[in-house]
Amino acid sequence: MQLVCPAGNLPALRAAVDAGANAVYAGFRDQTNARAFPGLNFDEAELRAGIAYAHARGCQVYLALNTYPETARLPVWRAAVDHAAELGCDAIIAAEMAVLEHAMREHPTLARHLSVQGSATTAPALRYMHERFGISRAVLPRVLSLQQVERLCASSPVPLEVFAFGSLCIMVEGRCQLSSYVTGASPNRHGVCSPARFVRWEEHADGQRGVRLNGLLMDRYQPGEPAAYPTVCKGRFDVGGEVFHALEEPTSLNTLALLPQLARAGVAALKIEGRQRGVAYVTAVTRTWREAIDRHRADPAAWSPRDDWQQALAAHAEGHQTTLGPYHRAWH
Repeated sequence: MQLVCPAGNLPALRAAVDAGANAVYAGFRDQTNARAFPGLNFDEAELRAGIAYAHARGCQVYLALNTYPETARLPVWRAAVDHAAELGCDAIIAAEMAVLEHAMREHPTLARHLSVQGSATTAPALRYMHERFGISRAVLPRVLSLQQVERLCASSPVPLEVFAFGSLCIMVEGRCQLSSYVTGASPNRHGVCSPARFVRWEEHADGQRGVRLNGLLMDRYQPGEPAAYPTVCKGRFDVGGEVFHALEEPTSLNTLALLPQLARAGVAALKIEGRQRGVAYVTAVTRTWREAIDRHRADPAAWSPRDDWQQALAAHAEGHQTTLGPYHRAWH
């Protein structure tokens, strides 16, 4: 299985490559990608340097063009595809059909991966995207059980990539409405949940900290309590007089214990979420998964998840807690 790791900037790209990634995924410094935070992503010179660094060490570079352009702005996304091909990216990761069609028509040798934002969760959907747009891989949304992933691996016309570790989204990717409900800026079109211009932190006399999104209180933290970047789905809300995480607690997906099942199912690539995270996160998580995958490949029968691996991953998990998420369901 290939290990695909996040690269939010050039230092993170180098860290992922050095720690053992088979491929890294990056984005341009604009709204063509779904992590369009200020200070993240690549300009042309940085991406060119990153591609050279990765290729010299046998690592591939995928460019995320995974947001949905408005019709009037489609030329920006098409130009990004052209730019990716010119720079020598190994693949693009796209969701919008018009973007995939442009890539297929103008750059037929540039591999096309269907983004998780494409929300392809069935074999017919995967067949359509393969037959119509020539995708060579699809990233599955984080809403499927392990049994559903196994069935798709058996019936998909293309290799499948699944998220293995990182922030867990409760939405069917590509269809989130919560952020745009509060800010008017859709993550699917504008490239980011909770744009930074809408975020305001408050310091209180008693040491508490509050965080607001477009003026609405998302959470309040006690002194010393770890604070998370505000998103609507992970805020704490007053519901019937009780304040709690009404939609989702801050937690990270961690499928390390499922590595043997994912390998047996035929999953082609394991993806680490976190282009918004720093070099320490990328280094530790990539190194841990590299060792786990290599040890499983060497001796599948004797493999088991080691405590030090789990501890290393938990230390970098959102809210310092992890879950198997939808992979583990009593029903399927």
